[in-house]
Amino acid sequence: MAQKPSIPKGTRDFGPVEMARRNYIFDTIRSVYALYGFQQIETPSMENLSTLMGKYGEEGDKLLFKILNSGDFMRGVTEENIREDSTNRLAARLCEKGLRYDLTVPFARYVVQHREELTLPFRRFQIQPVWRADRPQKGRYREFYQCDADVVGSDSLLNEVELMQIVDTVFQKFGIRVCIKINNRKILTGIAEMIGQADKIVDITVAIDKLDKIGLDNVNAELRENGLPEEAIERLQPIIKLSGTNDEKLATMREVLRDSETGLKGIDEVEFVLKKSRLKNPLELDLTLARGLNYYTGCIFEVKALDVEIGSITGGGRYDNLTGIFGMPGLSGVGISFGADRIYDVLNQLDLYPKTVSTATQLLFINFGEVEAAYCLPILAQLREAGIRCEIYPDATKMKKQMQYANQKEIPFVVLVGENEMQQGRVTLKNMETGEQQLLTPDELLAAIS
Repeated sequence: MAQKPSIPKGTRDFGPVEMARRNYIFDTIRSVYALYGFQQIETPSMENLSTLMGKYGEEGDKLLFKILNSGDFMRGVTEENIREDSTNRLAARLCEKGLRYDLTVPFARYVVQHREELTLPFRRFQIQPVWRADRPQKGRYREFYQCDADVVGSDSLLNEVELMQIVDTVFQKFGIRVCIKINNRKILTGIAEMIGQADKIVDITVAIDKLDKIGLDNVNAELRENGLPEEAIERLQPIIKLSGTNDEKLATMREVLRDSETGLKGIDEVEFVLKKSRLKNPLELDLTLARGLNYYTGCIFEVKALDVEIGSITGGGRYDNLTGIFGMPGLSGVGISFGADRIYDVLNQLDLYPKTVSTATQLLFINFGEVEAAYCLPILAQLREAGIRCEIYPDATKMKKQMQYANQKEIPFVVLVGENEMQQGRVTLKNMETGEQQLLTPDELLAAIS
């Protein structure tokens, strides 16, 4: 007996109902991006590994899906290489390409490669899948969509303000209550300086970014493992536990970081965004927010759903130095990314989809035979030209089967055409919810459905 086919863990199939819901998500986000003047681009699913490696930190590099070279990928690889090479060195011999980990690094590559064609500042959005070789779990997938918006070529903090407004608008349209968290990598750098561990900034940010997932004790244990002395960890505790209003936190941190020029600049940037954004959803300074990716240099953002237990559903930040990696220094950028798959799960759990989203066909024509079908075809064409989604059952089978088809697809109306209707130049419209029937001309049918 043939083995039943399956899909890789961390991936999903999406049927017609799911796709209608996903397209609702994409279309909503796309419409808000357009309101703010963003233009859409796409980049290849695979990039050269040289483009991807080293941009996400050591942990991110481990999560890259690498693609074996075409043909004899073992050519030139010796037994000694296999025995002695590190995993990354061996992968570099076998793989020249990898699936993209996010949309930001490919976008930076795109900007550098197409610089002469772009008008700066360049506002782009991109809605495409990304892949991560992560351990699948609730809300975490190996293949998932991101919906990114970025601005490059401008240092202005008004970009951060508008991105926060975009986030706020999108979740208002979805009806999802969220808390938008903000921090700044300059503040984190100032904290590392303040505790005398400036060279450990990456270790500190990676550890405290896990606070929500693993708890304070485990964060402190990880800091110890990374070589932070006990005194430095102790000095970090009041900052990690800091509470109060945004103004109170800012005032406290101004005092704590009074000797750090970098830290004070980060506080000024956060304060500007907090005061100018004026959102409907709460915008909160969270000093434990670190966004573990190494390329962030300024304000960083993360969005949590308030009514569902799930990880971050949107994130982003400023990355002044990213294009410099590809030979174009000095080009500042800032962006956000909506996690469409997690938003999909949140909307499902809260049952927030509009009722019409899952309804594909509005009108089904019952097929009573060849003559009746021929009578219906011009009417179908007229309805479709007017934007009505309709179909005719392809086979002249039992009416019970055709009605069952309409019920299973949740089609709200069916059209019945028999000898009497054809003689009168009319159709019978049946409301599948109420059972009500009307005898209508084709024009009256169009008006009734519209």
